[in-house]
Amino acid sequence: MGEPGTPQPGTFARVSVDAPDRAALESFVMTPADGALVVFEGVVRDHDHGVAVTALDYEAHPDAERFLAEACREVADATGLRVAVWHRVGELAIGDVALLAAVAAPHRAEAFAACARLVDRVKESTPIWKRQHVEGGATEWVGL
Repeated sequence: MGEPGTPQPGTFARVSVDAPDRAALESFVMTPADGALVVFEGVVRDHDHGVAVTALDYEAHPDAERFLAEACREVADATGLRVAVWHRVGELAIGDVALLAAVAAPHRAEAFAACARLVDRVKESTPIWKRQHVEGGATEWVGL
């Protein structure tokens, strides 16, 4: 095992201002034994609860990547599958990918279930916060 909070073999976790690299995540999780690849893209949308959203800012705790790696490890350990997550921080525009998660498995049902579990775990446990810029210039923090 590596240092606490670092990704383990079979997991990939990154928090960065850079746009997620889908090809890198897909390549990381896929093996010759896999017949299913599930990729989830969390995309910045233009509304939230009936309010027009113009942009988002994501801010992360300094240890956010460690939490992200732990979520990956938990899902990989529970499923035996290779998993990967990349969460973007900084200023994002409508249509930008904020979260990219990938899981590969021999069959689709286990890949879908593991990817859903991974995204849920990331959202529950990773200290990354979202500030929405709404129409009219106001901002609001979401999920605090």
